[in-house]
Amino acid sequence: MSTVKPAQYTSEDVIRLFSKLVDVIIVVDKTTEKYRAVIRRGMFETLFDEEGDYNELISTLLIHLNTTSEKLPEGYQAFLPNYGTFTTKYSKKLKLVINEGEQPHIVQLMVYPLVEEDAYMLIMDELDSNESEQENQTYRKVETIEKTFLFSMYIDLVEDTTGSLNISEISEDEVQAELKYTDWRNMIVNVIGKDDQALFLERSDPEYLKKMFTPGRTSSFDCLMQNLEGVYIWVKLIFSRIETGDPDDYKYVFMVQNIHEEATAMFSSLKKLSEMALTDSLTGVFNRGKIETSVKNAVKEWGAQKNPLSMMIIDIDHFKSVNDEHGHAVGDKTLKRFAHVISDCLKEEKADIGRWGGEEFVVVYYDKTLEEAVDMAEKLRATVAESPMPNAKKVTCSIGVAQVKENDKFEDVFERMDKALYAAKSGGRNKVVAG
Repeated sequence: MSTVKPAQYTSEDVIRLFSKLVDVIIVVDKTTEKYRAVIRRGMFETLFDEEGDYNELISTLLIHLNTTSEKLPEGYQAFLPNYGTFTTKYSKKLKLVINEGEQPHIVQLMVYPLVEEDAYMLIMDELDSNESEQENQTYRKVETIEKTFLFSMYIDLVEDTTGSLNISEISEDEVQAELKYTDWRNMIVNVIGKDDQALFLERSDPEYLKKMFTPGRTSSFDCLMQNLEGVYIWVKLIFSRIETGDPDDYKYVFMVQNIHEEATAMFSSLKKLSEMALTDSLTGVFNRGKIETSVKNAVKEWGAQKNPLSMMIIDIDHFKSVNDEHGHAVGDKTLKRFAHVISDCLKEEKADIGRWGGEEFVVVYYDKTLEEAVDMAEKLRATVAESPMPNAKKVTCSIGVAQVKENDKFEDVFERMDKALYAAKSGGRNKVVAG
């Protein structure tokens, strides 16, 4: 045990003791962007090499998710050089994961810029278990905020600067970064969904912000954005102009809010409502409006693509007798069963099926010639005839088939198809006729 009393310590004694207490001392050469670990103990021997690239070291220490050591997606890599610039002393607690699935290590980082040497000195020390647990509780407290607000920063358009940068998925602390707003904008667009990039560039343009935002005004828009796990999620991008009292000041707060769960639920509801608006409520196939639109669009597109296109109109034979003998409840069940049978026959085909009205159904049969459509119609007719219907009753159907021809309009192809159906019914029913 040393007999030297604290009052007798020399600077050399303090430096010697300090070097034994801390876990890491790193010196960084800013000109070459290389580092060397003068001291590296414990877990830090696994975390990074004794010498290496400074940007990679910063990425390991600062730029990763709170719960993992995985690297950021490629779109975010462009920001890395901006995170390792320090003009003043910097202190931060780091949450580092050495082995995936294990408890994170809480580390105190201190950065000292060595201005005359054009270098940095980084000192790190792992906190003990009690301090780590306190830090973990703090992280858990901010989890709700992290799930809601992913990113925030301060913008000064006059100076073209950003500040108070916070990426909550990395840390609840502000990130040390020197970044021009114009540079940030050109980099962040790469993680915006491709369909939303033009809108982002328009709404984030400095001239747009100056023109459209009076002091105190806040505006937002929704888009897809890649998160730090590389997954595109729905977010709300929020710009708010700060009221400074000077009309020539153009200072803003920018935030990214995670709205993925709410947006996904809304889109799911909208999809269901859209399907309901296009679906026949009884049979589950397309309704009259949707199938008529499909027919018209198919004929119009055929004029440009010239791919084979055929159509069918199907009518249940003697359906009135089903209602008369068994009641409308059985009639409705028969229609549902009939629609299921023909849908099942066509499930592997490129075809749209819709209820035209009553007991009539229309099929748009894509990329098929008249001969191929007649073959499928025969299969449909035979399958229907063999399939039991409600009350063990069997029904048959008559089918008219037509292929779209040069200069056809919707009315032309439908007239040929309808006449073919009339011929099938007039010829004894349970038949297929091509028009």
